[in-house]
Amino acid sequence: MRLSRAFLPTLKEDPADAELVSHKLMVRSGMLRKLAAGVYTILPLGWRVTRKVEQIVREEMDRAGGQELRLPILMPAELWQETGRWEKYGKELFRERDRHDRDYVLGPTHEEAITDLVRNHIRSYRDLPLNLYQIQTKFRDEIRPRFGVMRAREFLMKDGYSFHTDEAQLAASYEEMRDAYAAVFRRCGLEFVIVEADSGAIGGDVNHEFMVTAESGESLIFSSACGYAASSESAKFRVEPAPPEKEAPLTKRETPGRKTVEEVSSFLGVEPGRLLKSLVFFAGPDPVLAVVPGDRELNEAKLARVLGHPAPRLATAEEIEKLTGGPLGFTGPVGIRDGLRTILDVSVQENRNYVTGGNAPDLHLLNVRLGRDVEARERADLSTAREGDRCPRCGDVMRLSRGIEVGHIFKLGTKYSEAMRATYLDAEGNERIIVMGTYGIGITRTVAAVIEQLHDENGIAWPFSVAPYHVHVVPVNVSHPETREVAESLYAGLEKAGIEVLLDDRDERPGAKFKDADLIGVPLRVTIGERGLKDGVVELRDRKTGQVDRIPVGNAAGEVRKRVEEALRKLSPSD
Repeated sequence: MRLSRAFLPTLKEDPADAELVSHKLMVRSGMLRKLAAGVYTILPLGWRVTRKVEQIVREEMDRAGGQELRLPILMPAELWQETGRWEKYGKELFRERDRHDRDYVLGPTHEEAITDLVRNHIRSYRDLPLNLYQIQTKFRDEIRPRFGVMRAREFLMKDGYSFHTDEAQLAASYEEMRDAYAAVFRRCGLEFVIVEADSGAIGGDVNHEFMVTAESGESLIFSSACGYAASSESAKFRVEPAPPEKEAPLTKRETPGRKTVEEVSSFLGVEPGRLLKSLVFFAGPDPVLAVVPGDRELNEAKLARVLGHPAPRLATAEEIEKLTGGPLGFTGPVGIRDGLRTILDVSVQENRNYVTGGNAPDLHLLNVRLGRDVEARERADLSTAREGDRCPRCGDVMRLSRGIEVGHIFKLGTKYSEAMRATYLDAEGNERIIVMGTYGIGITRTVAAVIEQLHDENGIAWPFSVAPYHVHVVPVNVSHPETREVAESLYAGLEKAGIEVLLDDRDERPGAKFKDADLIGVPLRVTIGERGLKDGVVELRDRKTGQVDRIPVGNAAGEVRKRVEEALRKLSPSD
């Protein structure tokens, strides 16, 4: 491609609304333009990269036994009503209505559509396992779209679905997908970790996220030397048993106007961890009281899993008073009214004297003990891990890092197949529920993640596997006959050899050409200048390392081809 003919509108300055490096560089390098909030046009340079990521995903999915298809973006609401997600998915779901007043969904994911397809065609255990996938535009009505394609309302995603006779067959496919995903991200030149994660609105008991390590990542990752790794939404931590304390009588204490943990602990002269923080939520119509230590944060993703509801909401002040008899800020688990389900975090310990709200205005209770004052009928992991916590497996202090989620795999079990009656007949002729898995990769998000991990102060530094071009030929002065002739000859020779090459044939200042070259980030740059030609050489520069080699003009095409082929071989599929 000749730059003089390319639609490649680069910018010198960062866009005002961009926060992440990837967003800034995708706009500045001419890969992306905003159409509306969370909606972007992918320009030719960006589309070349996107297609290469797609191709890597296709190759690895096909190698793992997947078959590509294409499901409709627009789905009838009836399918989502069958599984209950029409009500439970929340406001991120784009709901549409046609001229006949029928409800539809713009797909954020396609479990319902694929299950409907399979239930109408799979009859026997001989038809299983089955692995189907697609690469398609998805839609989510993000409350605050930001970070460019990292959190957009329209984005490109690969979603795959597997169907099985039983959990053992699912487990085998799950490991195959785990290996395939690792291969995808390795081939994209990324450093990543696989973490235990929250299943969110998709569901399923077992799931893992693939996180690209980056300081700009939205997700927190807890990990330890033993190999344990988990996102902040699901990370567990070791609870060290506290020494037993002498039992003291339950005591009432007025705490006028003190509602927060900080206010109460300061007023009473106790550590925040001595308080029990009690929060009222609703899972649909059902209220629940969640209790965690005062020095811990309640993890809403963990609570959602315990409740089996994707988005529990905090109760209002009026609802709290109606349920507990006391105002907001003075809620506690002692003497709670019948019918209010109470769940205590696992880190709330026996044989300790706690402070809780008294379910009355300006009142707290001291020396509250589990068993005596609070019936600990239901316990669950509800707290968010924090820096300094110890690994639940090995006991070492966990490391804290940041990551960008690029892939997510789930063992769904029978959540969707049971709701939608997707069955098969086993060898004895008995009807069985199909067991499912689902697997997603954010295609456009992966492109952005590569930039987040592989850039410097001058621009992007693409790996060969997903770079828009392999070589950027830069004649310093196109009006100089010999310079232009060598550049054109090298360009033609590389194209003929199958090397993807970009030729900067613009009549621009050398500084502007070099700045654009660094910004766009093609892995190899060949600079052709009058001084070098006098010595019979061109300069070959590695974008990632900055190393410059002077190569004889006659050897340039061969050397470039050799380096490109070696680099691509390192990032190719391994047998």
